[in-house]
Order: sequence, then C-alpha cells, then structure tokens
Amino acid sequence: MAMNMDGNVSKLAAVVDAENPRRALPCGVDDDDDLLSQRANWLRAAVLGANDGLVSTASLMLGVGAVKADARAMVISGFAGLLAGACSMAIGEFVSVCSQRDVELAQLDRDGKRGGDEEKALPSPVQAAAASALAFSVGALVPLLAAGFIRDYRLRIGVVIALATATLAAFGCVGAVLGRAPVARSCARVVVGGWAAMGVTFGLMRLFKASGI
Repeated sequence: MAMNMDGNVSKLAAVVDAENPRRALPCGVDDDDDLLSQRANWLRAAVLGANDGLVSTASLMLGVGAVKADARAMVISGFAGLLAGACSMAIGEFVSVCSQRDVELAQLDRDGKRGGDEEKALPSPVQAAAASALAFSVGALVPLLAAGFIRDYRLRIGVVIALATATLAAFGCVGAVLGRAPVARSCARVVVGGWAAMGVTFGLMRLFKASGI
C-alpha cells in the first residue's frame, strides 16, 4: 500500500513538472533571466548599429567639410551616407540571418525535430534587416541634424564633433550596462574610436585638398 502511494505521488509530481516546465529547470536557471538576456542582446546590437551610423556619417560629413565649406554639400553627403549605410546594413543582416536559418533548419531536419513551432522560434531575416537599418539611421541622424541648420563653417564643424562625442559617450554607457562591462572604460573606448575615425577622415581629406588634386 505504501509502495503504491509512493508510486502515485511520483506520477503526480511528473505530471505537474510536465505541465510546469519551470520546475524542471536546473537550480539557478530562470526563463525570465534568459528572456532578459535575449532582449539585452537585441538592444546591444541596436546600440552598436546606431554607433556605426553615427561614426560613419559624421566622418563622411567631416571629410567633405574638410574640402568644401558649403553646408549643403555636407548635408547631402551625410544623407547619402545614411541611405547607403542603412541599405548596406539591411542587406548584410538579411543575408547573414538567412544563412543562419538555413544552417539551423538543416540541423533540425537531421535531428528529426523540424516543425512549425521550431521554425517560428528561429530569427526572422526581415525583422533583423529592418532593425539594423533603423538603428543605423538613428545614429546617422545625429550629425545630420547638427549640421543642417548651421551656416557658419567653424561652428558647424565644432557642433558636429561635440554632439557626436556626447552621443558616442551615451552609446558607450548603454552598451556597457547591457554587456555588464566597466562603464568608464567602455565610454572611453567608444569615444576615442569615434574621434580616431573622424580625425583620420578629416585630416586625409585636408591633405587631399592641399595637394590640389
């Protein structure tokens, strides 16, 4: 009788565990933690995309500004850089995620586990492409808005650099928090990297102008 009750209790516990998968998780593993981790990865990727848009567009605009003081030329070049960069990021992300899906679907076929639910759980190439293009565009808008309404050449260059620096510091801080890295070191690394890209582009284009080519 005791053995029969123990068996019934064991069966009941197994049913409860099957209906509530969270109980079957190992100690220290939480679905909420895993979900937050996935969201943090997406946010971190968005911050990196915005950082790329900011640095590349600001560097392009400063490079054009080193050769030509016309505000219209800087803004047009920056807008062209935004469009080209966003399209490039979207296409690259789409191709990358499509390749990743193909690999994972092939693995599911080999394991005999392919089904509708499994396919829905895989990343979407369209969503990834749209998110990448949007993040890049948000970052690229920062120098564009900074230069679009300033006619004075020196002031325009200064404002683009200052606003880009402040935004890079903010991106570095957010990236550090999401990646659980030291904030000061991350901010410094992002800002110095942005300065290097803008400085090299501006300096080389100045030499290009001085050479008279």
